[in-house]
Amino acid sequence: MLNDVTFGQYYPAKSFVHSMDPRAKIVFVIAYIVAVFLAGNFFGLAAVTLFLVIIVAASRVPFGRVLRSVKMILFLIIFTAILNLFFYSSDVDHLIWQWGIIAISWEAIINMVFLAMRLFLLVMGTSVLTLTTTPVALTDGIESLLKPLKYIKFPVHELALIMSIALRFIPTLTDETNRIISAQKARGADFETGGLIRRAKAMIPVLVPLLVSAFRRAEDLGDAMDARCYSGAKGRTKYKKLTFTWRDLVGLLLFAALIAGVVLLNMYFGGKFAVFDWIAGNFFVG
Repeated sequence: MLNDVTFGQYYPAKSFVHSMDPRAKIVFVIAYIVAVFLAGNFFGLAAVTLFLVIIVAASRVPFGRVLRSVKMILFLIIFTAILNLFFYSSDVDHLIWQWGIIAISWEAIINMVFLAMRLFLLVMGTSVLTLTTTPVALTDGIESLLKPLKYIKFPVHELALIMSIALRFIPTLTDETNRIISAQKARGADFETGGLIRRAKAMIPVLVPLLVSAFRRAEDLGDAMDARCYSGAKGRTKYKKLTFTWRDLVGLLLFAALIAGVVLLNMYFGGKFAVFDWIAGNFFVG
């Protein structure tokens, strides 16, 4: 059921992206998210998609593995797109179907596709970070980037550690969920038939032992850290020092070019309804 969930898992490989500094990769992911939200039309999203394909190819991570990361929020993408389809405010002249306050128009369809593509690209891009960066490197990168907050007594190391552990436990809890579901099916549980309420009730025998297992794992982890005399960031040293290399400079130039290209596409082609205006002007006018 959840075998294809890959978000939070590290894919070991020797590639250009794997060798980059984790701090640079975190900053580049933020820049990628900015580029996705800056894209105001389908041409901008196409440029972001092409850039993402190049990054995935450079990381040597199987493209299908990156695609499977969308499985976790596929329902959210579809649900959000449907809501925008039925409740998007649009021009009366472009309506296709209307019933009460619910209306479907060409503008709503275009906006739905645009929003779904944006969410899809966001998940795909952020999953590349976890697939190409180990949890330890990710923790070091977050801690280094947030280091200035230490001057105001902010627990930077603890925050980075919590985020790293949370990412690490995603595949662990996914495997645990699959085992519980298999055990419940062996006892005659049915998760695939019935209405929504019945399926929700059927998940209770899964959620209860999953929560118990999660708390038990958290307690075992805390005991293991205490046994190893973990006391936070105080007095801790690092075996590997983070350093910027020429790969990070190349990545900086590429992401700067991506953002500049998206801005230029917005200026040249206009908003996301530019395609709609062209279709309406050529096929629905006169």
